[in-house]
Amino acid sequence: MRYDEFKKISKVTLGKAKADLVLRNARIVDVFTGEIVKSSIAIKDGLIAGVSKRYRGKKEIDLNGKYVAPGFIDAHLHLESCMVSPNETVTTAVKAGTTTFIVDPHEAANVSGADGINYILDQTEKSPANVFVMMPSCVPATMIDDNGCLFAANDMYPYVGNPRILGLGEVMDDPAVIHADQRMFAKLDLFEHRVIDGHAPYLPNMELSAYKMAGVDTDHEATTFEYALEEVRRGIHVHIREGSAARNVEAIVKGIVREKLDTEHFSFCTDDKHIEDILRDGHISYNVRLAIKLGLDPIKAIKMATINTAKLYGLKHLGAISPGYQADLVILDDLKKVKVSDVYYKGVKVDQKMKPYVRKCPARLKKTVHLDKVSEKDFVLPIRTAKTHVIGLQKGQITTSDLEVSFKKCANFLPSDGYSKVAAVERHKNSGKIGVGIASGYGVKGGAIASSVSHDSHNIIVIGDNDRDMAIAVNELIRTQGGYVIVENGKVFETLPLPIMGLMSDAGFASVNKSLQKMKKKAIQMGVDKDIDPFITLSFLALPVIPALRITPRGLYKLDDRGLHQVD
Repeated sequence: MRYDEFKKISKVTLGKAKADLVLRNARIVDVFTGEIVKSSIAIKDGLIAGVSKRYRGKKEIDLNGKYVAPGFIDAHLHLESCMVSPNETVTTAVKAGTTTFIVDPHEAANVSGADGINYILDQTEKSPANVFVMMPSCVPATMIDDNGCLFAANDMYPYVGNPRILGLGEVMDDPAVIHADQRMFAKLDLFEHRVIDGHAPYLPNMELSAYKMAGVDTDHEATTFEYALEEVRRGIHVHIREGSAARNVEAIVKGIVREKLDTEHFSFCTDDKHIEDILRDGHISYNVRLAIKLGLDPIKAIKMATINTAKLYGLKHLGAISPGYQADLVILDDLKKVKVSDVYYKGVKVDQKMKPYVRKCPARLKKTVHLDKVSEKDFVLPIRTAKTHVIGLQKGQITTSDLEVSFKKCANFLPSDGYSKVAAVERHKNSGKIGVGIASGYGVKGGAIASSVSHDSHNIIVIGDNDRDMAIAVNELIRTQGGYVIVENGKVFETLPLPIMGLMSDAGFASVNKSLQKMKKKAIQMGVDKDIDPFITLSFLALPVIPALRITPRGLYKLDDRGLHQVD
């Protein structure tokens, strides 16, 4: 703490001056001792001046025995995936108790490079919460990705001194790390003394050890307790994810409880969570609530949402209720149910009716779909072999399986019996690359669904049961410069434009959600499995760094023990 700041606040700490605010009769969650401490909290200039029943304040609020926890921290998320302007997501989630966000803008960077990163930084500069950024490490994610920009180590130098940049974002290209690619190590070396986030689904033991030895500190891709345990044993801090698509809390927390494991090296994250889910369930508060329901001690769960993450990222002023810490607080009516009563950010109560501050988006970020119109013939898929690789969807996960199915040989595959045709269309450089494959478990009938949100390169992905409607869907997204679209029987049913890099809308959540809910309902009517999110599920079918089978503009790729390789 600076001298002048200490001199002023210490007067309150020492009882020589009144605090700005005193929260009386609180049951404080002490994340250092694991106790519930009955006391009062004195706040001065947005910081906690002290914890004692003796403090007096210019304003005093009696909490009548409510619990007070440190503000929750989301250890890893992509604001772009919420589809609305970044500050609207932050403003919504802070009302649910998340006061700190550690974001990785690699979605924006894959489309627009530095312009995309700057957009996220600018839009969240005046957020009613702490928003920190991890520098995107893999733009593109792999050498076979056809994305919008290349973002190398040299491009990162201007950001290193920014106090809001905490380290290097999720390192998806684990083969480049394990096999000592010099370009990758230039990035790792640049952030050698900062946190380096990982992205390591299902690495074998020796490769996982090499990945850690290279300097990777965290991972959020563990979907089983057994794999999470292997990571923690190597010193990798595991972010347990519960978002709109990937839901891993149950599997991992059950293992933690069963094995009575130390939770110091675990945190919570959402990764990707839509606003309608935040409004319904909460944000990191939902992760905490679910973990407690699964048998985890409430204080341990709160530590995973607060001090564990703050310590990891060197946020010495966050994550605890103690002198000198920022007064980011969550008031809870019930500790086990994690029922949020009020939220404080820098000692000021968060207004539950607060509207987000939104800066104007640069015009160039609304013109990122560079693609000529497509036609039905672009989606022709001949069957020439005895066995065909099919993408098998898995409910509640973003992983897929590789199904080998026997289809009758033909000049063009016509979807039926639960199989759909899926295609990835390159949209950044008008290269003409279109990969076409088959998926099982999606179920759409009588039309097509398309999206320009297609991790992580964000080309256009389309799925349907006929080539005509697939072409109509893609052409509609060219017209709107990105978004979601449903086409039924040759006609556009509904379009949700996402013109900001083809990822987000600045029309506001109410408008976005109205279209989204209408489209989700229609997707289910058209046969999409009600237990999957039609758009989030679709967006991950092109992500080649997740096992097992994916569709890219270059065709089908499989990630397995052999690494990433193309299949016929």
